[in-house]
Amino acid sequence: MLLRIHPDNPDERKIREACAILERDGVLIVPTDTVYSMACVLGSSKGLERIARLKKIPLKSARFSIGCSDLSQLSSYTRPLSSATFKAMKRAFPGPYTFIVPANNNVPKWFIGKRKTIGIRVPDNRIFSAIVNELGKPLVVSSVRDDNEIQEYTTDPELIAERFGSQVDAVINGGFGELDASTVLDFTGESPVIVREGLGPVEEVL
Repeated sequence: MLLRIHPDNPDERKIREACAILERDGVLIVPTDTVYSMACVLGSSKGLERIARLKKIPLKSARFSIGCSDLSQLSSYTRPLSSATFKAMKRAFPGPYTFIVPANNNVPKWFIGKRKTIGIRVPDNRIFSAIVNELGKPLVVSSVRDDNEIQEYTTDPELIAERFGSQVDAVINGGFGELDASTVLDFTGESPVIVREGLGPVEEVL
């Protein structure tokens, strides 16, 4: 199913329709401020397993991120952050960045496994934010793009629907996405580490 939602003025009825799917352990493909992403509700083990199968990776080795609506929601899933990390997040979010930070006990153990860290995003996308706000909880997200293979289809929701539509519950058409993924920054050590340079300029955050 291709669900069209206006990117600047998301229709509340369609947002609720998307949320109803997610609350039934559904998997959607949603727009972000970078590439389109597969998504399920944080807490849905069935949804997470489906995304892992779609990505063709073992669930135990998956490194999925969670997408929040703002810094307040984000802080519910992290251990206390240093002032430097929090200031960097304020500069970065909402925006095309993923921060790797220490996770707290609100993150399901079966989601992070033996790791004690989590990747967190706050995408600058009104559809994404509207869905997370309506749900009241974050989304687990994983790009439809393969990091080792850039495909033009990943920017076009109609082409994404042709490729994945039968494997997910819905693809949200929120306009063309970006080709580049988010910039990933690891803030779990004494100094931040650039894990991947993506769409977000590093010098604007660090």
